[in-house]
Amino acid sequence: MAKQTIIPFGPQHPVLPEPVHLDLVVEDETVVQAIPRIGFVHRGLEKLVEKKDYTQFVFVTERICGICSFGHSLGYSQTIEHLMGIEVPPRAEYLRVILHELSRVHSHLLWLGLGADAFGFENLFMQCWRIRERVLDIFEKTTGGRVVLSACNVGGTLYDIDDETLKGICATLDVVRREYDAILGAFLNDYSVRSRLEGVGYLSQQQARDLSIVGPFARASNVNNDVRCLRQGGYAYLESFEPIMSDGGDCLARVIVRAKEVYQSIDIIKELAAKIPAGPVMNAPKGKPAAGTQASMRLEQPRGECYYYAKGNGSMFLERMRIRTPTSQNLGGLVVALAGCDLADVPNIVLTIDPCISCTER
Repeated sequence: MAKQTIIPFGPQHPVLPEPVHLDLVVEDETVVQAIPRIGFVHRGLEKLVEKKDYTQFVFVTERICGICSFGHSLGYSQTIEHLMGIEVPPRAEYLRVILHELSRVHSHLLWLGLGADAFGFENLFMQCWRIRERVLDIFEKTTGGRVVLSACNVGGTLYDIDDETLKGICATLDVVRREYDAILGAFLNDYSVRSRLEGVGYLSQQQARDLSIVGPFARASNVNNDVRCLRQGGYAYLESFEPIMSDGGDCLARVIVRAKEVYQSIDIIKELAAKIPAGPVMNAPKGKPAAGTQASMRLEQPRGECYYYAKGNGSMFLERMRIRTPTSQNLGGLVVALAGCDLADVPNIVLTIDPCISCTER
């Protein structure tokens, strides 16, 4: 029997964008077991509902994670609107989806760049981030922020985007699409990339179901749990929506799903921008969440389904706020995908689930 060795991987590692720590039990160059450890960036943000009223707390949720910033403010706002029976103006619903899908484009481009860095394509990494800058410029022009936008609040959006600016956003996205077309072949067709990703980190459809995996990680194993299919909020105004799926179950399939979702998000933005209705963008909340009232909402973040729960107590301060993030769901799948892999493949497998430890620990 080969001797087993425990190798610590992370939380500080050149290839890791997030402080995840794994104890890797290895025999020779094969990973027998991966034991995750978290707790390096716990900030106790959910406790702040006792000190920030329900309209202020939206700005706390934005800081759960920078990349998922707008999505967290949107998911929280929708939860409170459901809790208090607040109707959001249609134009605000459109704008929310436009900003949220822009966030998905920016998140996936960031992730594709980090993936390129992990398998040694430094120039491809920089090209992905160069294209991503165009999306951040849109955020800066429309909200004043580049990552944390502070554009969403309970009752609607804090900023309107005029129709002329929306046309300019669509024109910019046409440029993004052309530039993205030019680099995508390196991810999908290059032999050296495929040799590093194809057949690596396999997770079957049944395993993904049993472990309740979410997001592109699940859809790459042919499990459809895209919350956008529920057509909540502004997604109800889309003509149609079909999630991007793959039955590959490996690292390459996860790359393919996210790569194609960039195109899908651009199409969603352009469709909604073309038919956005006129009207107000905010229905200011009045009153306080009644004592004992509870509400929950689900939102498809770039990394997968995020669950939000809120409970009122009759004051401006919530009794409880709870958020379950995609990475907390996907860590179980990561452990399974790592079992039996080569030690050299660990960074690629970890990155292809797109972990966000900041979201997970809050």
